Amino acid sequence: MHASLASLLVAALAGSAAAAPQQQDQEPEVYNADNLNTDTSPFAIEMPELQSIKIAQHDEERAAGTFDMDKYPEQAATKCKNGKAGPYSCKNIDLKGFLRHQDMGTKLLQGNDVWGWTSEEGREFGIVGQVNGTAFVEVMDNGSLRYMGRLDTQTTNSTWRDAKVIGDHAYIGSEAPGHGVQVFDLNKLLDIDPKKPKVFSTKKDLASHINFFGSSHNIVANEKTDLIIAVGTSKKENAQCAGGLWMIDVKNPKKPKDLGCFGEDGYSHDAECVIYKGPDKRYKGHEICFGYNEDTLTVVDITKRKSPKLLSRTTYIGASYTHQGWLATDDMSFLLLDDEIDEIAKRGPAKDGKTATYIVNIKNLERPIFEGVYKSPVKAIDHNQYVIDGLAYQSNYASGLRVVDVSTIKEDPTGRHFEEVGFFDVHPEDDKDGAIKFVGAWSVYPYFESGHILINSIERGVFSVKFDEDWWHNDEYGLKHTQPLKALGKKASSAM
Repeated sequence: MHASLASLLVAALAGSAAAAPQQQDQEPEVYNADNLNTDTSPFAIEMPELQSIKIAQHDEERAAGTFDMDKYPEQAATKCKNGKAGPYSCKNIDLKGFLRHQDMGTKLLQGNDVWGWTSEEGREFGIVGQVNGTAFVEVMDNGSLRYMGRLDTQTTNSTWRDAKVIGDHAYIGSEAPGHGVQVFDLNKLLDIDPKKPKVFSTKKDLASHINFFGSSHNIVANEKTDLIIAVGTSKKENAQCAGGLWMIDVKNPKKPKDLGCFGEDGYSHDAECVIYKGPDKRYKGHEICFGYNEDTLTVVDITKRKSPKLLSRTTYIGASYTHQGWLATDDMSFLLLDDEIDEIAKRGPAKDGKTATYIVNIKNLERPIFEGVYKSPVKAIDHNQYVIDGLAYQSNYASGLRVVDVSTIKEDPTGRHFEEVGFFDVHPEDDKDGAIKFVGAWSVYPYFESGHILINSIERGVFSVKFDEDWWHNDEYGLKHTQPLKALGKKASSAM
């Protein structure tokens, strides 16, 4: 199923054209169902190979001073004007706030995931992943950020940390060995004096600690069923789960319950789990997970916790590392999928290095069909994306936050009419030619009602940005969407 491409990827990161596998002589004018679907994915790699590539690159950058203290200056709120907000390239998106990693209680200046929480009173907080723990910041009314405190890693440091929220609790996992999932009551942030940020104890300040497994890669949340799913758990420690969907009942955050796991299709890198309301009548009302399983989109019915059912596993031309995706329509008929390695390996639609987003028809959960591809105008690796009301918020590493209008997906699923309507690039070093490297924006959080969007940069820190209000209200684009600036407050796990 998989081929070893570690040496190919190292060479590709170094810019070697010889590292690319043979491609078809001529790229199709349009990618569609006729030329995207296949039964095999012979070149897809596995997570250990991907990890080795990232770690090697970050170690090299660390040696070169990329993560040094005071490497990056502070930056005040700046309007996007003539394509720039200070040193950052942009389009229709203004910088509202910025905190460097060193300003958030850590001396290890490297970031990863980001998520958010809104209190009952409407205060907005960012949950900012770093290699040695999690920082908490408050997003003020004007978009500025203030550091409130941090929770250190449960065991050791790790490049990978992931957090999701159900209710008032954050669930934080990591690739750090033995880490488990930290369950943290976010209400603890409400009474903190920002002049005296608090370092929370991993022993005394957790609501609970989930230790059914050791490490995990991502945390998936379904608020409607009070379900946390850990994916990418350690295969060495949990052979029976094979890194698949590990289900945890968190109705009582202080006493999480192990509900077992689904490992029939092996390792899941990420997933989105929802109560299904789509066109496939056989599964109406079921709890369905759309898994991104390294070489396939894998659809699983987890309604019966003790006997989850594999509905389909579907691969595609160019599959190199199926990474993440999100439902793209309210009726659950389409989703968007990103592959983290296709740009590096110069494969399929991404052979020119420009970010490729795959469009998948999921009207039949047992037979998904890849129907199109959206190509970004710039070169970068895609990482995470979330879709709200026809807008895809993508964190594309070196090219930063890219916001794409995907509202035409049902009329034309080839992606030809998708349009990039805004961006904010947090890695100015490669603005001229782009970069196919693991630098810049790791992830974004676009769900605050205020319209502020958080971007966590690997090197610099956390950014708070927002669409330019004049553009939004005056451009005809704003008129064709029901989403005003304040309509980004749908909770991620129930957005569909």
